[in-house]
Amino acid sequence: MTFVSIPRKPRSPVPWRILTASIGGLGLFFLVIGLVTGTYQALFSGRIFPGITMAGVDLSSLTEVQAASALQQNLTYPSSGQVVFRDGSRVWTATPAELGMDFKLGTSVQVAYDIGRRGGWLTDLAGQLNAWQGGLNLLPVFVYDERIARNYLLNIASQIDLPMKETDLHLDGTDVVYSPGQTGRVLNIDATLANLMANLSAFQEGEVPLVIEEQAPAVLEATAQADSLRQILSAPLTLTIPNAQAGDPGPWTIAPADLAGLLSIEGVQTAGGGQYQISTNSQALDKYLAQIAPTVNHSSQNARFYFDDNTRQLVLVQPAADGRSMDVAASRDVILQKLLTGEHAIPLVIDQTKPAVDTDATAASLGITGLVQAYTSYFRGSSQERMQNIQAAAKQFYGLLVPPNSTFSMAQALGDVSLENGYAEALIIYNGRTITGVGGGVCQVSTTLFRTALFGGYPIIERHEHAYRVMYYEQTANGTDPSLAGLDATVYVPLVDLKFQNDRPYWLLMETYFHPDSSSLEWKFYSGDDGRTTQVTNGGLQNVFPAPEPRFEEDPSLAPGICKKVDYSADGADVTVQRVVSRGGSTLFTNTIFTHYEPWQAVYDYGPGTQDPQAMQAQGLCN
Repeated sequence: MTFVSIPRKPRSPVPWRILTASIGGLGLFFLVIGLVTGTYQALFSGRIFPGITMAGVDLSSLTEVQAASALQQNLTYPSSGQVVFRDGSRVWTATPAELGMDFKLGTSVQVAYDIGRRGGWLTDLAGQLNAWQGGLNLLPVFVYDERIARNYLLNIASQIDLPMKETDLHLDGTDVVYSPGQTGRVLNIDATLANLMANLSAFQEGEVPLVIEEQAPAVLEATAQADSLRQILSAPLTLTIPNAQAGDPGPWTIAPADLAGLLSIEGVQTAGGGQYQISTNSQALDKYLAQIAPTVNHSSQNARFYFDDNTRQLVLVQPAADGRSMDVAASRDVILQKLLTGEHAIPLVIDQTKPAVDTDATAASLGITGLVQAYTSYFRGSSQERMQNIQAAAKQFYGLLVPPNSTFSMAQALGDVSLENGYAEALIIYNGRTITGVGGGVCQVSTTLFRTALFGGYPIIERHEHAYRVMYYEQTANGTDPSLAGLDATVYVPLVDLKFQNDRPYWLLMETYFHPDSSSLEWKFYSGDDGRTTQVTNGGLQNVFPAPEPRFEEDPSLAPGICKKVDYSADGADVTVQRVVSRGGSTLFTNTIFTHYEPWQAVYDYGPGTQDPQAMQAQGLCN
């Protein structure tokens, strides 16, 4: 052996010696590893390295042919695996192959065989060591055709999917039309495919969750409401006054066809979800109740009395009566509430009010001590119809009580002047003419009341004179007195009123007496005397304007030769009346009453063909 002498290099520092030693050690290490790896690969040449399994099938030391056979025998998942889809009681079962999964046997064997062989020597070494030390379980290679799975799920969707359907509840006349709603269901195929892919990729059998999305209608079901509607419309609705007495209005009956128009059906959202709510059409029902309310409502009525001048006590004329008024809103609510429970005879909600003066009132309790003022007016020459109207109006005030410190309205107390209330047609002043109308003569009553209040020292709040001087209002017991001009008052309900104030701390009792034999009307005031006195001064007729010449008009309704006086002449004038009301030497108040009367023209009507009606009038032939 020949050795070759090599010159020694100078000694390197210590780090270089360590580095040189390390490199030499690594080289030796890799040399050993390489020898071992080569030997290991040579030992398993043509066979799969130990420790490699695929889907649980041990492929260690098997040739590719042997591995293919083992996998084919043991991996039957694509053809025999069971994938289950479930929707309630309905179940669909399919194999992975039916869902588009195909197992690639040759490719899977190649993957197992290539472990430890197809990388760099370090990668191969790592693969061999991992398989040898802890085992390496590989997933088989398969292909998946999603189109097949999608078509399969589309078939399931055709059996699952349902369109959402809203509940329908409405009225067709009196027929209740009801169709329950339906919750919509849609299979989310993409989300379900994702669940399926997770199972197939893990070669996992069992149930794959179907992703079903639901859409509920706003109102799912309304059977109870439909039944309620049928019950409501099964019979007429009858409304009554609670504890009705003889003479009370009602009952009122609403037929089912009309009742249907008073109902409304609307969807509402509650804590428990959507539902239909049956209610009354507030405007329609309120309108109906408002129409009948005037027949139900009436004010409380104080008891009526007359004052016995001998006993100085009150004598009952008419008992007190409670007032009542319909509570429209509360009645509407009660009607709906009771209708929904099946009732069809429903009392209205009525509020009761007690009168201020009950039947047991006494003169002392009302502060009435005796007569404080009386006045009598006369109406000689009145027609029978005019006298009838005076009597009908006057009796409305007999026994009437006026509260202390209050304003009295004659028009309000008088009420409706109509034929139904006992009035007749007589002459009235209307629109600048004297014509025939219902209630002619009522102004005799208003004039009498005005003078009683005037001379009694009560403040006059509202008074309207007549357009012209009327002869009745200047009559006395034995003739006429022009000084009574300017002391008349007219009332025309509801436009023209007469009002005065009871400014005393006592109740005021009115008594009216109609005397047909003397053609007079007497009015009495009973109350507490507060010591006041009244002085009335009439300035007389001023600025007198003579009445125009009579006017003659043809009236086709009159027969030829007939002449009739339809309006009366009167001179015009101005009248000023002064009143001073005192007590204990001190003036309480004063007031001036000014009246202007227009000159008034007499009017005569005559029938067609009448010859010279002026001559007939001059001869007194026009009545």
